[in-house]
Amino acid sequence: MRKLTVSVFTSLDGVVQAPGGPAEDTSGDFRFGGWIVPYAGDAITDNLQDLLAQPFELLLGRCTYDIFASYWPHVPADSPSRRLADLFNGVPKHVATHRAEGLDWPNSHALQGDLADAVRALATQTGANLLTFGSGNMVRQLLAAGLVDDLRLLVYPVMLGRGKRLFGDDAQASAFTLVQSASTPGGVLVNRYVRDGEVRTGSFA
Repeated sequence: MRKLTVSVFTSLDGVVQAPGGPAEDTSGDFRFGGWIVPYAGDAITDNLQDLLAQPFELLLGRCTYDIFASYWPHVPADSPSRRLADLFNGVPKHVATHRAEGLDWPNSHALQGDLADAVRALATQTGANLLTFGSGNMVRQLLAAGLVDDLRLLVYPVMLGRGKRLFGDDAQASAFTLVQSASTPGGVLVNRYVRDGEVRTGSFA
């Protein structure tokens, strides 16, 4: 079975909307787009390098896919990001979308049918592990289906008050183990959790 790793930027109050820029997602009159930008640093780059150290295939929601597809294929040859661009451009991209048209980024494929069933089918296939960035709407569905094996939460020291959140009441009850944690000078917590079976309970009585 292939594993699914999800990497998400989140505020202290669980908001994941438009972390990278003002125009990324303004739905619901969200006005804090780009809230991760002031906290860029080496620890966050190290987390990305760790995620990409092993072979992977991308699993993306449509909005994140469109953002990536508008940037990575067009990185100039002399850019410091060119090596990363070549990596992203070359791997298979599995996209959760209701619109199969417009998937022009090479090696892109639309998932068919029910999302959870499609991801379960991907997990049984031979190949590299699956890696998701952002894609909040899709990740909420995958959490509800219990399909996330490795959760990388980058928690930023901001309270946004409103916006799309990562965790809903329909997330499947699951235990996770914290296997790695680091903090940046700016106060961002980079935490890695791996699935660890069912929730265990007890009593202090």
